[in-house]
Amino acid sequence: MPPARRFVSLGRDFELPISVKDTDQPANLNGMEGVAMDKKEDASISREEKQFGKLRPSRRDFLKGMGVSTAAAAMATVVVPQLEAETAPLVKGIREAVIVTEINGKKYRLAVKSHWTLLDVLRREIGLTGTKKTCDRSSCGACTVIMDGKAVFACSLLAVEADQRKITTIEALSEGETLHPIQAAFIREDAYQCGFCTPGMIMSTKALLDSNPRASMAEIKEALSGNICRCAAYPKITKAVLSLAQKA
Repeated sequence: MPPARRFVSLGRDFELPISVKDTDQPANLNGMEGVAMDKKEDASISREEKQFGKLRPSRRDFLKGMGVSTAAAAMATVVVPQLEAETAPLVKGIREAVIVTEINGKKYRLAVKSHWTLLDVLRREIGLTGTKKTCDRSSCGACTVIMDGKAVFACSLLAVEADQRKITTIEALSEGETLHPIQAAFIREDAYQCGFCTPGMIMSTKALLDSNPRASMAEIKEALSGNICRCAAYPKITKAVLSLAQKA
């Protein structure tokens, strides 16, 4: 029985018979040797087709199949644009509601859906993108805002829970070009690197110092324990907050 060349394609493997001569010396597909080899293989396959039926594809069929499968894979990876959340049809169980809330001293009357989070509303509906969306599961603190005087994670609060509440975001701290003392302290002590966690850190700091202006280092660490800095700038962050507490 002649040696066989094994191929794997589209989850199936099969063998193409080749001659001993072809095993010893690879064919030159650009010359006559390649043509002769194709004829020999076609003749061998034809003999098998007569005996067993067409169970094994020819080289040409194999190459054609590879071309078709490549094109099909490329078509399958085309990205189909999705509907925006606000225009998508309501899923069974999801309801709409109207809330009235105060954000950074301004009253808002908002139509929200029952599954929207406060973070979604702040960023998408109002355009306050200083509140960052990172983990979206209450584990990093980048979305921290102040609601009724307490630091909360906006990603874990439903928008309907903000009804009749007062919310403060990072955008409310500075007045034009004048920075809030907390922001100035973070810059002075170089208490940031990439800056992505900084808004949440500052809002947690504000909630702490508003209620406890002379916080100790232990109290500072406790208040910031829900905020993660992946750049590990914690020593400078706590130094910046402590410098404010010592001046109070």
